[in-house]
Amino acid sequence: MKVITRLSAMKKERRPVVLAAGFFDGVHAGHRRVIDRTVAESKRIKGVAWVLTFDKHPKKVLKPESAPLLLTSNRHKLRLIKKLKVDGCIVLPFTRQLAGLAPETFVRMLSDSIPELTRIFVGKNWRFGHGEKGDVGQLAKLARDFSIRVSAVRPVLRSGRTVSSTRIRKEVLRGNLAAAAGMLGRPFSILGVVVKGRAVGRRMGYPTANLETFNEVLPPYGVYAVRAEVGGCVFGGVVNIGTRPTFRQPAARKAVIEVHLFGLHRNIYGREVEVFFVKKLRSERRFSLVENLRKQIERDVRNARKIL
Repeated sequence: MKVITRLSAMKKERRPVVLAAGFFDGVHAGHRRVIDRTVAESKRIKGVAWVLTFDKHPKKVLKPESAPLLLTSNRHKLRLIKKLKVDGCIVLPFTRQLAGLAPETFVRMLSDSIPELTRIFVGKNWRFGHGEKGDVGQLAKLARDFSIRVSAVRPVLRSGRTVSSTRIRKEVLRGNLAAAAGMLGRPFSILGVVVKGRAVGRRMGYPTANLETFNEVLPPYGVYAVRAEVGGCVFGGVVNIGTRPTFRQPAARKAVIEVHLFGLHRNIYGREVEVFFVKKLRSERRFSLVENLRKQIERDVRNARKIL
């Protein structure tokens, strides 16, 4: 999958372009429906499928005090979009200048920058242009002048309500992973890079990889049964999110994410790991003796293996 940050890079494309437009935080089931329709149409007309998204949530620029925590970083979002077999992704820098464009100016910019643009797929509630004044109806009307078709994709419903990043965010923060997975169409996951830790787990016989994550949304502190993807291989495991109360100093505040992967024995420092949450095993708690913690980890591992 190609990744570009300038619309002008599309001017050299000579095949028909079908575009999926949206912010796509979480790449949930509703987002995937939009992107899947885009890919299917591109195959039908022997063209190429591209995704148009932004490097920042619009509120991060326009109303930072009310900007939501994100389910996925750009790095994570691109990783998930790539799995949907698109040809490329445009990650457009979101600026006040871009936000200030009139709807007709924005559509003209798309047409001028992507001469072979033939069709755009968006979610039913997609908004664009200055003050979000442009809706799907206006997009379709403006795009018609440039011979571009616009299709609004019906939302995915879960429990009778539209699947949205906002709903998923709330469920993850509450620890309701089953509800989040149902709306995502996959287990909720985090993406991080393995960094050096204090090797406490190794000394207890359960070596862990410490993750420096890109996520802004995490499940509640606790121990979870997980699956993790490292370099294209999937491992079962156990992850702990918390402050390591058995070992931490009183001043420690920042959450630490440690994952123990079953059957992984090689060094993975500096590698990216995507961790998929399957089920919560228990809440984090302090142990008066390290040996008691070791025995609890042993039980956690045993329970996780049964679940997985």
